[in-house]
Amino acid sequence: MISISLSNAPAPITSSPQQSKPSSSSPPVSQPSPRDPKAGRIKTSPQLNRWSRARAIRSGRKLDRPMQQLSAQVRNSGNPALRTIVTDENTDEIEFQTSSPRKEGGSSARFVTDVAAGGKSIYMVSDGTGWTAEHLVHAALGQFDYCLVDRVCAVNTHLFSGIDDVEPLMEIIKQAAKEGAMLVYTLADPSIAETARQACELWGVTCTDILSPVTETIAAHLGVSPSGLPRWSPGRKNSLSEEYFRRIEAIEFTIKQDDGALPQNLTKADIILAGVSRTGKTPLSIYLSQKGYKVANVPIVMNVELPRSLFEVDPEKVFALTINPVVLLTIRKARAKSLGFGDENWSSYSDMDYVKAELEFARNIFQQNPIWPVIEVSGKAIEETAAIVLRLYHDRKNRCSMPRISKRY
Repeated sequence: MISISLSNAPAPITSSPQQSKPSSSSPPVSQPSPRDPKAGRIKTSPQLNRWSRARAIRSGRKLDRPMQQLSAQVRNSGNPALRTIVTDENTDEIEFQTSSPRKEGGSSARFVTDVAAGGKSIYMVSDGTGWTAEHLVHAALGQFDYCLVDRVCAVNTHLFSGIDDVEPLMEIIKQAAKEGAMLVYTLADPSIAETARQACELWGVTCTDILSPVTETIAAHLGVSPSGLPRWSPGRKNSLSEEYFRRIEAIEFTIKQDDGALPQNLTKADIILAGVSRTGKTPLSIYLSQKGYKVANVPIVMNVELPRSLFEVDPEKVFALTINPVVLLTIRKARAKSLGFGDENWSSYSDMDYVKAELEFARNIFQQNPIWPVIEVSGKAIEETAAIVLRLYHDRKNRCSMPRISKRY
């Protein structure tokens, strides 16, 4: 049985080589006291244990990692503000003993159990929704698509959100150590973030804190200290700010204005998208609305008159979308097939000659309105097109000398 200590307010670990030697100013290290039967006890998820064993059997690894070196490191860690974690080498359980009972209604780790076989794991831990960690990891993984696409370097990502307490955090790190996973975390509380770093160091888990370095740099730049509270913490004031309600209002507006509906409201829109069918107007509109922009989209259909209000609004709010005819034809055929229609039912909609004629019809309208920027969306993700739209929108609004997307907090 190996005893390890943890705390919600750990002291920093120093790297002094004399750390393990007793000194006159510090009391000698005593053996852990017998466990209090009233102390809180938490065990790892049975589903995680089954998942761990199954993956270990498939990969041929041993089910238990050797812990002797960990024991020596923990004894010499010099972190006095600890409570006891007892790890049994013969089981996959980890027990936490705290001096106070665990608060009722506390959040617990939500473990991912639907995991594909094979591949290395990346654990993403957050005290909030996990949006930052998830998107940053996915952005970084984009640099390895050359080997991810054919599973040469397969990766499994697992998101653990709402982890705002040390106990579930340690459970996750222990599981990461057993699986040989990498840990990426965004923890606003400096003490919890430091505990995560120490535990990963002791258990040999590769980890990256992606929030603290940026927070510390901004704090130095502003000359103030961060709150150390998660974004949605009850202790934070104005969690539902005016910006939040503006975003909700923008989403509601955008849904009502989809596909040319209510053209009389175009003057109320921040951004207006115009283009032929299947150029991605609706998903782009919804994406932009989630960023707080009121967006309307107007479809261009050959030989159908556009609403007069489109030409009466500020032309700098209108953005034209175009696409390669071959790409558009492929998308339209897939759309027709998904709706259960054959080629004979949608002959004009998914006919190359009609597609080219409709794009030419739209191009003539764009040429008549030279202030409308024309954006080529072929092969672009929604996020890429949105970045172009927002950059142009802010450049025009703020008359910037350099392309940028500006926002005031």
